Amino acid sequence: PKSNIIPHSTIRSTRRLRYCLIPLPPFFTNPFVTPPGHRLVLALLSRSCGRMMMFTTTTTATATATAISAVIFASIPPVDAFARPSFASYRSSSIFVNHDVQSLLPLRGGSAGSPARSSSSIAMSTDTVSEIVTVPTTPIEGMRPGTSGLRKKVEVWMGPHYVENFIQSLIDTAVDANGGKMLDTIVVAGDGRFYNNEAIQTIARILAANGVSNIWIPQNGIMSTPAVSAVIRRRTADGGGNDGDGIAQGGVVLTASHNPGGPGEDFGIKYNEGLGQPAGEEFTEALYEKTLQISSYKTITNSPDIDLAAPVGTEVQLTPTSKVTIIDPFQNYLTALKSCFDFDRLRKFGSQKGFSMVFDGMHGAGGPFAQRVLVEELGLPLSSLMRCNPLPDFGGCHPDPNLTYASELVKKMGLLPDGSADPSLDASTVPALGAANDGDGDRNLIAGAGFFVTPSDSMALICDNWESIPQFASRGGLNGVARSMPSSAALDVVAEARNIPCFVTPTGWKFFGNLMSSKESFNGKDYTPFLCGEESFGTGSDHIREKDGLWAVLAWMSILSKANEGVHDEEVLVGVKDIVNRHWAKYGRHYYCRYDYEGVDSEAANNVMNAIRENFVNGDVSSVAASDSGFKLAGAVEFSYTDPVDGSQTSKQGLILNFQLPSGDPARVVFRLSGTGSAGATIRMYLEQYEKDTSKHDMSAPVALKGLAEEALRLVKMKESTGRDAPTVIT
Repeated sequence: PKSNIIPHSTIRSTRRLRYCLIPLPPFFTNPFVTPPGHRLVLALLSRSCGRMMMFTTTTTATATATAISAVIFASIPPVDAFARPSFASYRSSSIFVNHDVQSLLPLRGGSAGSPARSSSSIAMSTDTVSEIVTVPTTPIEGMRPGTSGLRKKVEVWMGPHYVENFIQSLIDTAVDANGGKMLDTIVVAGDGRFYNNEAIQTIARILAANGVSNIWIPQNGIMSTPAVSAVIRRRTADGGGNDGDGIAQGGVVLTASHNPGGPGEDFGIKYNEGLGQPAGEEFTEALYEKTLQISSYKTITNSPDIDLAAPVGTEVQLTPTSKVTIIDPFQNYLTALKSCFDFDRLRKFGSQKGFSMVFDGMHGAGGPFAQRVLVEELGLPLSSLMRCNPLPDFGGCHPDPNLTYASELVKKMGLLPDGSADPSLDASTVPALGAANDGDGDRNLIAGAGFFVTPSDSMALICDNWESIPQFASRGGLNGVARSMPSSAALDVVAEARNIPCFVTPTGWKFFGNLMSSKESFNGKDYTPFLCGEESFGTGSDHIREKDGLWAVLAWMSILSKANEGVHDEEVLVGVKDIVNRHWAKYGRHYYCRYDYEGVDSEAANNVMNAIRENFVNGDVSSVAASDSGFKLAGAVEFSYTDPVDGSQTSKQGLILNFQLPSGDPARVVFRLSGTGSAGATIRMYLEQYEKDTSKHDMSAPVALKGLAEEALRLVKMKESTGRDAPTVIT
């Protein structure tokens, strides 16, 4: 109607209708611009009618097609499952059919007490004929993936053709990597952040239009990044459950990891290849080139939204050759963890008097997995969990498990913001173990009662205590370890003492993937069992091909369980602090922390890096005088890496200033631009100082490293170049 008013009598009369066809102006079908009164009218109409069709009338051709479709439409019996319209938004004139079958309302002739749907394979008919269309587009600049996928502000992703361009380029790249053959099965999952579900719908349509036969989506669309890797890596051809079969050849992961979510915040997409590992540089560079050349993408129209909350096993046929299956998000991941740890032993230790823990899910994807493992499998009380319900904006928090953003957990563990013990609290009154996940569940924070464990120390301790972890002990120990270059050398010292090959790689989990898959993919040396990690709170092993926050938590539970063998209920348990102090006494302490300068103007950030490169890496450091504190600049290098597995080379991975302390011990400062932000630039400054003297092991890291930090900032003129008086975050 030309008028914006529909008489109430018209609405009343529809109660007698079997069918209702509603011509609408184009803006009416977009929920962001449709007046609320119009949406109410449609809702009332949809409750009253057995069938309803909405269509836009923008051209004569559309009007003619409407007349024809009305005859066809009227010949189909009404279906009570059509409850209310799905306010989808399409870019061109389309036919909209309401298929919200998961929000059933009692309809004329229907019943509110319909039988529940079976959890075995459920086929959901769309009752419409979808159409594959090719949509013209043009390249969009700035789609080069970083160290872990492409991350931008969510409003960028919500722009015209943005998701479509990137996914079409991604699938074209995957086909090329697969010898020109379309992939058969792909997982699509996200961390639950704002725009997660909408993007999943768009991606599923593009994959179906391109000919992907099986699209696996976890129930509710949420799955931690480690769990996605487990599905790709461990799912067998027969499925092993009631949610279909097949072997995934890749995974589209919707996450910006530890970055904030919600309107105005970050969204990201990354791709995992056939072994569950993040796509390598060759793949991501090829993808980027595709984004610069794209001229069209494929999608399907007349397709209702997929009900992501449908029972596990539900199948939705998008095209005659492509279907979506709702899969169990937990099954394969739980199997992977049970292959690594003795759950019976951990369950017994978790019930031991004197042990308690708290786990902070930070409202990310890892929360439900923590509940599944820690509570349902290991028997810990539900009160052990905090913020384990995923939220689109992570509850307004920054889901990065560090001393700054996990402040509530830090306080519960009897710690001050700098990681030192709070002297006002009795350590015996706080939990024995504290842990946190990030937004997509792959990072971890570990703390004991009144004691913070740095990620670099955590990795070194797991390496030195491999006998406590069945995954390693059952195979005679570790065959290889690796750390990212900015991480401390604590791991190197242990690996040398334990005669374990140790590798130092650029930042990015994809570099560990080649080492873990050396034999599997390249018929090279077998480095598994394998342990690896990054200073940015990432730890993992070869059970999957991603870092895994919950795996690190179970590793620490295993270490504590082993350390407390023979300890009786009436005795005090050996704690995290005891284990770490013994380690430092044996190997020395690597004081370590990181300064993050976030949101720095990109030009200013590049100027800082170029000045370090020109003045120190390419300059003469011998002329630089020692500071008043005795810190002497001994050398400067720019880190580059030649992969020992495939020979690929990676350059410009960080600038390293090496210092010598008055004691003769080494220290270093690393400067690196982060590739995980979505706006501006983040300058990361990593500080490391070795201390062998046990009498000096009790300082907090930021205090111990303050002099080194001041000297490094003075040399590189950080304040003058960026205008920043202090870092955004110290971790």
